[in-house]
Amino acid sequence: MHGRARQLRQQGTEAERRLWYHLRGRRLAGWKFRRQHAIGPYFVDFVCLDAGLIVEVDGSQHIEQRASDARRSAYLESCGFRVLRFWNDEVLSQTDQVLEAILLALGGAGRLPPHPNPSPPRGEGL
Repeated sequence: MHGRARQLRQQGTEAERRLWYHLRGRRLAGWKFRRQHAIGPYFVDFVCLDAGLIVEVDGSQHIEQRASDARRSAYLESCGFRVLRFWNDEVLSQTDQVLEAILLALGGAGRLPPHPNPSPPRGEGL
């Protein structure tokens, strides 16, 4: 099992790597996430065991796998987890919104802390 989890981590998509950057090391409001964690017969992309939240990042192959994904989600929910699914392009193009949705699901305020290097407001420096 450990070998399969390691293999999945090494083969992660760009979207999974980006999301992991924000979830690892308790970076998201202090919540601890695990990556490619086994739950029953499945490996989930990300899980916060303390909150019972699973985050899945899906690519286009999941369009044809809807029935399989529904069975998978039903199993995980029967184990007491809530499952959030995001498309790869959502994670890549709307990272802040994805993180806010995860925070809301965790029971947080849904607001990310301010960016350490914000863009200047329009008109500044003119």
